[in-house]
Amino acid sequence: MLNSELERFIQEDLGPYDLSCTLVPEREVEAFILAKEYCTLAGIDVAMSIFKYFGLQAVPSHSDGDQVQAGNTIISLRGSSVSILRAERLSLNFLGHLSGIATMTSKCVQIVRSFSDTRVACTRKTIPGMRSLEKMAVVAGGGDTHRFSLSDCIMLKDNHITLMGFEAAISEAKKRASFTQKIEVEVESMEEALLVARMGVDIIMLDNMSPTEVLRTVQKIKKEGLKEHVIIEVSGNITIENLEEYAKTGVDVISMGSLIHAARWIDLSMEFSA
Repeated sequence: MLNSELERFIQEDLGPYDLSCTLVPEREVEAFILAKEYCTLAGIDVAMSIFKYFGLQAVPSHSDGDQVQAGNTIISLRGSSVSILRAERLSLNFLGHLSGIATMTSKCVQIVRSFSDTRVACTRKTIPGMRSLEKMAVVAGGGDTHRFSLSDCIMLKDNHITLMGFEAAISEAKKRASFTQKIEVEVESMEEALLVARMGVDIIMLDNMSPTEVLRTVQKIKKEGLKEHVIIEVSGNITIENLEEYAKTGVDVISMGSLIHAARWIDLSMEFSA
């Protein structure tokens, strides 16, 4: 995290007149952050940056991606009592939010791995300003980042098709794309999937299709001899409850906005040593 970003977060949290933290005697103390429930960790580097900014000695017991049990110590701290109090909420917020994403992702990856080696990916449904951190939390949970921005890949979605049609949109994308950019097209039926596969796109996204429809579409693309040169992704209304059915369809990628927007914060706490 850049210092400019970090300072903005700290300024927001401390405000102009921090009386609560400065009420305590200024002295060197020890503290630790512990997990209050099982989780997959993410955000350790962010927390370490916060502690470093406040001049604290911080020693992590775990790394991003580690699975820890309730009661496990995550980071040990030593330094100014006032500084530790000031770093407390900010560090716990990042760790709780990002570990929640990593934990959710890890659960989904484990479900899919029981049936296939299909990738589990997130989407661009992220909190503005937090995308890189939230996507790295997905990586900590064993998931795929998908594209970070509109510049990473040319994705033609339903509104592109409404405005231009499949053929014009794909033709223009091929004409203007860099050789490093893949072209992905969102479709809503088997017929549309076959159409764009024959047009030579790199990735087909099957959007809001049932597991049965997805399976039939994948089988048809294979039967037509088109699968070898295209990646098939499925997205839309996929949850941890129905994920197993999509994992059995033979797609290459399952993308889930819920990895981030439906992830529950993990309960962590900071305690001072007696």
